[in-house]
Amino acid sequence: MYDIKALYEAESVENAVQLLTEHPEAVIIAGGSDVLIKMREGKLAGCELVSIYGLDELRGVTMEEDGTIRIRPLTSFSHITKNPIIQKYINVLGEAVDMVGGPQIRNIGTIGGNTCNGVTSADSASTLHAYDAIMEITGPYGVRTVPIHDFYISAGKVDLKHGELLTSILIKKESYENYYGHYIKYAMRNAMDIATTGCSANVKLSDDKKTIVSARIAYGVAAPVPIRAKSAEEFLNGKEATAENIAAFAKKALDDVNPRTSWRASKELRLQLIEELSKRAMTEAVRLAGGEI
Repeated sequence: MYDIKALYEAESVENAVQLLTEHPEAVIIAGGSDVLIKMREGKLAGCELVSIYGLDELRGVTMEEDGTIRIRPLTSFSHITKNPIIQKYINVLGEAVDMVGGPQIRNIGTIGGNTCNGVTSADSASTLHAYDAIMEITGPYGVRTVPIHDFYISAGKVDLKHGELLTSILIKKESYENYYGHYIKYAMRNAMDIATTGCSANVKLSDDKKTIVSARIAYGVAAPVPIRAKSAEEFLNGKEATAENIAAFAKKALDDVNPRTSWRASKELRLQLIEELSKRAMTEAVRLAGGEI
C-alpha cells in the first residue's frame, strides 16, 4: 500500500534532529494525515520517514511565566479546541481548527503538520498569523525562533532547514491580551473540505468599547501563503467601531491580497469573499470584545 524505503522512530527531539541529519532526504511524519495521502498518490514513493509521533515532549499547551502561550506541534486539533488555556485566551484558534476535516482527522492531525506543510488553506494558519505567532525551531545548531510571517516562504515551502523540526508555536501575552477574535471559513461543503477562503480577525477596543485600539486580520487562500492585510489594519486602528468604518476597512483589505483562480473559485469570487468575510469577521470580533455595531 505504501512504498516506504525506511521508517525511523525518534526517541527524543535530539534524536529526531540526528536522524534527519543522517538521512537528508527523510520526511517527518507525525499524525500522517498529509504525508500518507501524498505517499498513496505516489508523490513520496520510496521515501524514508522519521516518525516523531511518539514524542510526548512535543504535545500539549502550556503557559510560560511571562504569559506566553506555548503550543507544541504534536497537539492534535481536537486537544487544541478543548484545551482550557486556548478556550480562555485565544478561543478563535480552537474554533478554527475545529473546522478541519472531520472528527477522525481532527483526532490524529496535528497543528505542527498543519503549519509545516506550508499550504495557504490551512485552517490554523490565518489565526496564527493574526496573533503574531512565533515558530520555535530546533536543529543541529540549536534553537531559533521565526515570526510566522517569515516562516511561510512560498506555496508549500516553509523556513525549515536541513535537520530542523518545529518544536513549539509561541503566542506572546501582548499578542492576545484583551484581544477577541473570530474565524470564518468559506468552503463548498460544511465539513471535510478545504477552505476556498479563510479569514481570521481580532480586535482590542478602548475601555468604553467605542474605539478600535488595534485590529488585525489574516487570510488563507488570498495569496500563495497566508497573509495579513497590514494597510487595512492601519486604516482601522484608532477609528470608531462603526459599520461604516468596518465596511471601508473591508474594501481597503482588497489592496493587500492577491488571490488566484483555481478550480475551487475564480480570483474575482475570492475578492468578493475577502471583502465580505472581512466585514463579517471584524464585526463579530468587535461584538465579542464588548462593542456594538
